Amino acid sequence: MKLTKYLSVGAALTLLPTFALAQDAAPSFDEIGPYLMTTLLFLVGGFLVFWMAAGFAMLEAGLVRSKNVAMQLTKNIALFSIAAIMYWLVGFNLMYPGDFNGYFALNFVPTVLEPVGLSASDAALDYASVASDFFFQLMFVAATASIVSGALAERIKLWPFLIFVVILTGLMYPISGSWQWGGGWLSELGFSDFAGSTIVHSVGGWAALAGALILGPRLGKYKDGKTVPMPGSNLALATLGTFILWLGWFGFNGGSQLAAGTVGDITDVGRIFANTNMAASAGAVTALILTQILYKKVDLTMVLNGALAGLVSITAEPLAPSLFGSLLTGAVGGVIVVFTVPLLDKFKIDDVVGAIPVHLFAGIWGTLAVAFYTGNWGAQITGIIAYGVFTFVIALVVWIILKGVMGIRVTEEAEINGLDMSELGMEAYPDFSKG
Repeated sequence: MKLTKYLSVGAALTLLPTFALAQDAAPSFDEIGPYLMTTLLFLVGGFLVFWMAAGFAMLEAGLVRSKNVAMQLTKNIALFSIAAIMYWLVGFNLMYPGDFNGYFALNFVPTVLEPVGLSASDAALDYASVASDFFFQLMFVAATASIVSGALAERIKLWPFLIFVVILTGLMYPISGSWQWGGGWLSELGFSDFAGSTIVHSVGGWAALAGALILGPRLGKYKDGKTVPMPGSNLALATLGTFILWLGWFGFNGGSQLAAGTVGDITDVGRIFANTNMAASAGAVTALILTQILYKKVDLTMVLNGALAGLVSITAEPLAPSLFGSLLTGAVGGVIVVFTVPLLDKFKIDDVVGAIPVHLFAGIWGTLAVAFYTGNWGAQITGIIAYGVFTFVIALVVWIILKGVMGIRVTEEAEINGLDMSELGMEAYPDFSKG
C-alpha cells in the first residue's frame, strides 16, 4: 500500500510540467473576460426583460373589465410564445443579417446556436455568445407585440390578433429594426435609439394605432359626444404590473449597453439603471401632480402610465443624461400621457390601457430628446418618420386584409357578454358577477 502510494505521487510529479503547459495555453481572464461578462449581461438583462411579459399581462388584466381578463392573459402568453418561435425562425437573422443593402435582407434562415462545449479558441471573444444575444433580443420583439395587445383589448378576436403577431414579430419588427440596430441606412445616417424608444415602443404604438382605427371603439365608449368611463377590474393588478415593468426596464435599458467587460462598461450600466429609475419616478410624480391640478383628484391609472411614459422616454438615451436630465426627460413623458389620453378620446380612438400615449407619443419624445446630446436633429426626425410610415402603413394593410378575410371584431353580443366566455368559454373570475 505504501509503495503504491509513493508510486502514485511520483507519477503525479512527472505530470506537473504537462499541467503547467496546459495552464500556460489556457486563455487569461483578460482575453475571455469581456466575452463572459457581456454574455452574462445579456442573460441577466434578458430574463429581466422577460419579466416584463408578466408586467404587461398584469397591467392589462387590471385595466380591462372582469369579463375580459382571461382573454387578455391568453393573448399575452400566446403572443410571447409566437414571438419566440418567429424570431428564431426568421426574425433574428432578418434583423442582424450582416452585410446587406441597408433596407432589407433576404436572410430567411433560422437562428443556429453555438455547439455544445464551445472552446475559447472558437468563440467570438470580442462580443458575446450567439445564444445570449438571441435570447436578449427576442425579449424586445415580444414587448412590441404586448403593446398592441393592450390597446385593442375587449373587442378583438383572438386568432386574427395572433396572426397579426406572427407578421409583426417575424417580419415587420425585424426588418425595420435592421435599419438601425442591424447596421442599416438609419444607422449610417446617424440616427440613435439606444434601447428602442422608437424601434420597439413607437413601432408597437403605430401598429396599435392602425389596429384601433380599423377595429373601432368599444360599444358604449363614446355616447352623445361624451366619453363613458369603463373602469378596470383590478387596480391592484395594474399597479403590480407597472412595478414589474419598471423592474424589467433595468434589463431593457441596462442590457442595451451591449458590453460589460471593462470598468467603463459596467459603470455605464449602473448609470443607465439610475437614469432609468429617475425618469420613471419623474413621470409618475408629474402625472400625480397634474391630475390633482386638472381633475382635483389624483388618477391612479394616469400615475401608472406616467411612470411607464417616463421609462419609454428615457429608453432612447439612458446613458448620456445626468440624473437631473433624466428627471426632465421622464417628467415630459408624464405630461404627454396626461394630455394625450383625453386627446385620443376626443378623436374617438379607443385605447383601453393607454398604450398609444405611453409607447407611441412618449417614444417619439424620447427619440427627439436624443438630439439634445447628439445635435443630429435631422437623423432623429428622419428615423421617427421612417418607422412611423413603414409600421403604420403595413399594419393598416394587414389589419384591413384580416378584417376582410376573417373579421377582426367580435359580435355585439359577444362583446357585451365578455370575450372570456365568447372566445374562450371560461372566466377569470367565475365566482363573481360580470363587470
